[in-house]
Amino acid sequence: MTTLPTPRGALTPDRPLSDLTWLRVGGPADWLFQPADEADLAGFLAALPPEVPVFPMGVGSNLIVRDGGIRAVVIRLGRGFNAITVEGGRVTAGAAALDAHVARKAAEAGCDLTFLRTIPGSIGGAVRMNAGCYGHYVADFLEEIRIVTRSGQIETLPAAALNLRYRQSDLPEGAVVIGATFYAPAGDPAALAARMEDQLAKRDASQPTKDRSAGSTFRNPLGRSSTGAADDTHELKAWKVIDDAGMRGARIGGAQMSEMHSNFLINAGGATAADLENLGEEVRKRVFQNSGITLEWEIMRVGEPTAK
Repeated sequence: MTTLPTPRGALTPDRPLSDLTWLRVGGPADWLFQPADEADLAGFLAALPPEVPVFPMGVGSNLIVRDGGIRAVVIRLGRGFNAITVEGGRVTAGAAALDAHVARKAAEAGCDLTFLRTIPGSIGGAVRMNAGCYGHYVADFLEEIRIVTRSGQIETLPAAALNLRYRQSDLPEGAVVIGATFYAPAGDPAALAARMEDQLAKRDASQPTKDRSAGSTFRNPLGRSSTGAADDTHELKAWKVIDDAGMRGARIGGAQMSEMHSNFLINAGGATAADLENLGEEVRKRVFQNSGITLEWEIMRVGEPTAK
C-alpha cells in the first residue's frame, strides 16, 4: 500500500464526496486532502509518490462524482485560499474564493467583474473552465494565475499560457490553481450593485436555483450553415434542441431534466450518479436522433461507475 506524506492540513481516507457536490451524489475519494496553506500543499505534492493521481476539486458546483468514487487524492482548498484583494483596478483572489464574493468585493471597490456574480463555484474552477456569463468570460479579464505543480513547485503563469477557450483551458497535468489576478474595468459601485441585483433576479426567474443541480448540463452547440457545416458565428441554445427532442422534464430514477429550464439536470430526490449520467446520455441520444446535433457535456464527470 502506498504511504502518503503527513501534511499539516487534514488528510482523510475513504472520504465520501456526495456532501461536497451540489448534486449530492457520488462515492468516496481514496483520500481527501485539505491543505492548511500554500506551503503545506506544495510540500505534500513534492513528497507524494509520482504514480499517485491527484484531482483538484472546487465546491462541486459543476461536477458529477460517479457512484464508485475517485481513485486519487482529491485536493480541496479551503480558508487558507480564499482571500480577495483589490488594488489599482486589479483583483486578486484565492482559488477557493467564491465567484459571487469576488464580484461583490470588486464592485464595492469600483471594479467591474459583475459577470462572475451569478456563476456558481469558486475562482479555481472558473479559471479551469473559462467560466462566463452575459457575454463575458474569465479570458476577457484574467491576467495571470498561481499554481502548485504536481511536483510541488509554486509558479505564476500568464493568462496567455492557458489557451483559454469555450469552457476549456490548458493547465499543466496535475497542477492545482491557488490564485488568480484579474484586470477589472472601473465602474460606479452603486451601478454595479444594481446590475448584479438585476442579474440575480433574471437568473432566479429562468433557472431552477432552488433545486439540486450543477448548472448548465450541456454546452451550447454551434449552429449550422446552409451547407450543413459547423458555423461558429453563432450558437444554438442547448435547451431549445432538448425541448425539440421532447426531453424537458424527462426522468430516470431520481434524476430529471428541469421543467423550468431543460438544460438543467437536477437531483429530484434520491438520484444516484448513474441516474444523472444515464439521463444525460439519453438526452444526448434523443437530441442526435431528432436534429443530428451531438451535445457535449459541460458538467465534468469523474470517478468509477460502481462501488469499489
